Amino acid sequence: MRLGQGIEQARVASLAMLRMALIVGLAVAGLWLALAKLHDQAAGVRVERVDIDGVPAQVFRPEGPAKGPVLVIEHGFAGSARIMDSFALSAARAGYVAVSYDSAGHGRNPAPLSGSITEIDGATVTLRRELETVMRAARGYGDGRLAVLGHSMATDIVVRAVRSQGGVDATILVSMFSREVTPATPPNLLVVTGEWEPRLRQEALWAAGLMDPSAQEGETVGFEGNWRRAAVAPHVEHVSVLFSTATMAEMVGWLDQTFGAVPQGAVADRGGWIALLLLCGAVLAGQGMRLLPQVAAEPQGAGLPWRRLWWVVLVPVVVVPLGLRFVPTGFLPVLVADYLAVHFAAFGGVLALCLWRAGAPRPDWPPRALLAGLIGFALVAGLIFWPIDAYLTNFYPGPGRAVVMAAILAGTLPCFLALEWAMRGAGAGRLEGVALKAGLLVSLLIAVALDFERLMFLLIILPVVVLAFLLFGWLSARAYGATRHPFAGALMQALAFAWALGVTFPLLAG
Repeated sequence: MRLGQGIEQARVASLAMLRMALIVGLAVAGLWLALAKLHDQAAGVRVERVDIDGVPAQVFRPEGPAKGPVLVIEHGFAGSARIMDSFALSAARAGYVAVSYDSAGHGRNPAPLSGSITEIDGATVTLRRELETVMRAARGYGDGRLAVLGHSMATDIVVRAVRSQGGVDATILVSMFSREVTPATPPNLLVVTGEWEPRLRQEALWAAGLMDPSAQEGETVGFEGNWRRAAVAPHVEHVSVLFSTATMAEMVGWLDQTFGAVPQGAVADRGGWIALLLLCGAVLAGQGMRLLPQVAAEPQGAGLPWRRLWWVVLVPVVVVPLGLRFVPTGFLPVLVADYLAVHFAAFGGVLALCLWRAGAPRPDWPPRALLAGLIGFALVAGLIFWPIDAYLTNFYPGPGRAVVMAAILAGTLPCFLALEWAMRGAGAGRLEGVALKAGLLVSLLIAVALDFERLMFLLIILPVVVLAFLLFGWLSARAYGATRHPFAGALMQALAFAWALGVTFPLLAG
């Protein structure tokens, strides 16, 4: 009997190892393919890092000595030059010179963003002056002719800078919202919007309608020297519009029409390969979590059934946003990240108190859980964060970010320790984790509703937070399966959230 059981266990273990090897092999192959294809997208393009009066920038040139018109590219809120690479590569492959840069407070720009975010004479002035500086320098990289492109927040900055500077041959606005557009300015205006951005599609039609009230999407109106077009990129929204080949084709076509160029080269098609790269990285990280060292002999956690946990979930959802309504949280030089840190910490603290009142067992703190959590975060940093920084958007902590990340970690750590302890254990239900993390998101939405003016920027990042919950929650479940202790996954998630939030939000001047 025992011999038969041993053989069966060996067979099951062998199949599990074979399955893991197959998954790892497919993920490594997909990773290699994605990297090769992304490398191919830059073929024939020379990229040079330059400094423009302290602003870190990149110049994309087609191979060869000829100088063509220059396209200056500005990213949107919480973005970076890297997220606009598809535009720069597409323009360079079409024979143009492209200059992209990290705006103040964003990416690798060491200068914080000065001025109020919500007032026209605040940060808008800072960003406009910075763009004008880049525009003046950019002319020297080409033949003197200039076009300017901006996304989202940058669209209003671009319109103001083009009007102030003059001498711009074409303007391209992606996901535009700016009421500074007039029938005369900016000249030769193309507005591209994602199909799943209904409100911004109306804005684009409004801009085209200033030139011709009967203008329709996909129709070019106006006259020689001042054409205007509202175009739609199919099946994309506010972020994926930056990787749509339809967006790139509209941009290159507009530049060719403006400068009388002959179409050449295919536009960059990077979105799918970036998605594959990140997917394969996440799969490899998930398999790595399965190899973390075992921490406990038996599964650890609160182990509360739903009938004892429901009120534990509900209390912090209501108490935390109400309690923080009038608490000042402006202690970090990063937009709304200070509130997030406090909210996370308060949610974790209230949840821990509720668990204690519900009779949950007290957690232990084995050092091996700390080690496993650090290894788990190293897997996330190497397999997910590095590809994001290399191919999607800046994920590198620049000057001043370390303090911000440490402050956010002081909030995320107690939050995820409490969450993971609450949702794990022998008696826990399968949907308790979903309810707990959904409760945290609901509490953030309640906070925004109670103080919209102060926290409205939280709405911009909430979709990203949801994706992070799904990804890191999936990884944490695998870490728990290997370690049998919730604190390994909790530490991994706390570090990952602190890193992601700390490097993404714009750094503000004091």
